[in-house]
Amino acid sequence: MSIAQPPSRVSILTPVYNGADHLAECIESVLAQTYTNWDYTIVNNGSTDESLAIAQRYAAKDPRIHVVNTDRFLGIVENHNFTARQISSHSKYCKFVFADDWLYPQCVEELVRLAERNPSVGLVGSYAMDGRSVRRHGPLYPSERIAGREACRNQLRGGPYVFGTMTMLLVRCDLIRKRANLFDARHLQADMEACFDLFQESDFGFVHQVLSFVRERDNATDALAANLNSYYLGEMVIFLKYGRALLEEREYEQHLKRVRQRYYRVLAHNVLRLRSKEFWKYHEDTLEAYGGRVNPWLLAKFVIADLANHLAHPWNALRRSLHWWFPENRRGDDRQASEHQQSNSAEVLHDQNPLRPE
Repeated sequence: MSIAQPPSRVSILTPVYNGADHLAECIESVLAQTYTNWDYTIVNNGSTDESLAIAQRYAAKDPRIHVVNTDRFLGIVENHNFTARQISSHSKYCKFVFADDWLYPQCVEELVRLAERNPSVGLVGSYAMDGRSVRRHGPLYPSERIAGREACRNQLRGGPYVFGTMTMLLVRCDLIRKRANLFDARHLQADMEACFDLFQESDFGFVHQVLSFVRERDNATDALAANLNSYYLGEMVIFLKYGRALLEEREYEQHLKRVRQRYYRVLAHNVLRLRSKEFWKYHEDTLEAYGGRVNPWLLAKFVIADLANHLAHPWNALRRSLHWWFPENRRGDDRQASEHQQSNSAEVLHDQNPLRPE
């Protein structure tokens, strides 16, 4: 007679910095999970509000909850790497939930169920609610498992971003343990690159249910990302890192042209905005780290084209100038870029490169 195996352990992780407004709601959502074999670590990154006190209050009531304090303030990517290293040695899966997000009660159970019946899957995603609408990151229904490298190829070909945020994902712990760092600190789109990295040796699973609430953010990190146009830079460096390994030569050249055009259009806009030396250094240093560079002749070509467009459409130029010069209008630009990429997901998946279930 076989003995039933206990359910796999899940390490749930929450990095927090001054997240007192929503942290209790986040913790309560973990406590409400229908899946109960978990440990929960809250990493306090030098918060100056009540975050630490809230976390400690819950830890005193439930032995599955642990609070870890960083010994100094860590940058966002460094802090997420530190948090990822807090997974339990007994855990098979890792589940991030950011301090201003929360999980629906069946979240962990549904994600683990799919992972357990698909051993090749390294990350499991799902839909999320953001308070206005459902975030439709994900392959077409009823696809449950997609080859990881194929998911990456589709992204490189201009397909929709299907991976979502870390709050929407479950990650296999063995993939985290074999890496010194889960996230690459060289640019702010490190979560996207982490997915690409993990999918080189695992598959992508997806649960077609809304399992998390992802709060729209209007904080310093998002403002910095928008101000640096990090989304387009991230798209460029990921293409440079993975394009040749995943695409045929003709495909590579075709899609490199498309990605480069998008990126240089953004750089041209920023030339006309008279951006600071820090902006250009960030882009130049990040590209150099991935074997690329800012081509001054190509940039000049796009600047001239942008100027010509301004002269031909002065009213549109004025509206865009007002948008760029007022900071409150810039913060959503990278988010809008990501949402625009996923908005035509069904068309891209059908017409360019279908992600077919396996």
